[in-house]
Amino acid sequence: MPISPARIAAFDILLRVEREDSYASELLHSSRHANLSSADHGLATELVMGVLRWRSSLDKYIAERSSQKLTRLDPEVLTALRLAAYQLLFLDRVPGRAAVHESVELVKRAKKRSAVPFTNAVLRKFSGAATDHVVATPGANAETSSELAERSAHPLWLVERWTQEFGLQIAKQICAYDQRIPETVVSISDAAVADELRNHKIHLSPGYLLTSAYRVVAGDLTGTRSFRDGQVTIQDEASQLVSLLVGQGSHILDCCAAPGGKTRMLAERNPDARIVAMDLHPHRARLLRKLVAATNVQVMVADARQLPVNEPFDRVLADVPCSGTGTLARNPEIKWRLKLEDLADLQTRQLAILQSAMQRVSPGGRIVYSTCSLEREENSTVVEKAMSVDHSFRVLDCRAELERLRSQGELRWEDIDSLASGPYLRTIPGVHPCDGFFGAILQKS
Repeated sequence: MPISPARIAAFDILLRVEREDSYASELLHSSRHANLSSADHGLATELVMGVLRWRSSLDKYIAERSSQKLTRLDPEVLTALRLAAYQLLFLDRVPGRAAVHESVELVKRAKKRSAVPFTNAVLRKFSGAATDHVVATPGANAETSSELAERSAHPLWLVERWTQEFGLQIAKQICAYDQRIPETVVSISDAAVADELRNHKIHLSPGYLLTSAYRVVAGDLTGTRSFRDGQVTIQDEASQLVSLLVGQGSHILDCCAAPGGKTRMLAERNPDARIVAMDLHPHRARLLRKLVAATNVQVMVADARQLPVNEPFDRVLADVPCSGTGTLARNPEIKWRLKLEDLADLQTRQLAILQSAMQRVSPGGRIVYSTCSLEREENSTVVEKAMSVDHSFRVLDCRAELERLRSQGELRWEDIDSLASGPYLRTIPGVHPCDGFFGAILQKS
């Protein structure tokens, strides 16, 4: 019996995530796997994301049944075991025999035939394994950070930080949100586009935060002309909200623009403005140009820490590279590769970008600094450090901008105070129905 295309794709993607620090979501939608049928792509996505979300739990079950330490196993063998374990423990509709057989075949395909008896022996011990830890809200009954980390498959150091920052109850909500499949959200500013999607049997429901956001309830969005032409893009509601905080301007700079969702929103809401959008990497800049076709957007390849433009801008967006701990529901691999010491390196880079961008803001102009991180070091600490050096800026209370958006019919969310932490925007996964984002609005005097 040949190995199914879905399991081959999942196996190859998981190995690349492990070896190359790639992102699973990007690999799943790459040209390499474009020929998968809709059903196979759906199963591959379920397997890849499921293994990454529950990796520590899977490893615990495997270790209990393995005669060897997992650190001594070849990556190909461990990946095949994780795939089988996920199917056996979490998926009711997948026949156990198929999961075991195809994982063993994947070991053979990887030219690790000497590990076949071992793989078989481990997987045979999974018969009747209990999955009591898999509940609708993982870790809901946990009484400590340690229990929460184990039951919700999160690194302990991250859960301890969130418990200290937000409290145990909110840490539980974050972890539970991270372990669920997030809804697909799109940004649509043209009612005709929404109608075209509905005509193609795409079932849409209103967004929770924004009137321009829609949640895809059913249907294959990627098969529509609007999606292929870039008239509609997948973008979390918190990410969209950051774009709206930038407001109106005549000369706008987007410092770290790729893949381009925020740039597209800036162009739509500022059609007469000159917009400069840049990214460090040429391939990402090409992706940005493909997504944002607006003629008033100039795309550049440049390092935001050393901006090659000298003219002033009245609006600047610095959506900086970050740890991404607010996006673990979409990018679960982050929690297994991120280390505590990485935060200091990220902060250095973020501060350099913010300080560089602040030098390009015209008097009276504004800069929005944002991340998709939950970590204080990457958020308020960066803003405070930048402000301590450049006293020509003041922090604006985001509540005023949120009230403006609500009065203009852009913001649907009623509890504005819940979106703020001090003067800053802060969304928290599980508390809010979106990714975790931070935003600060700085105005030059």
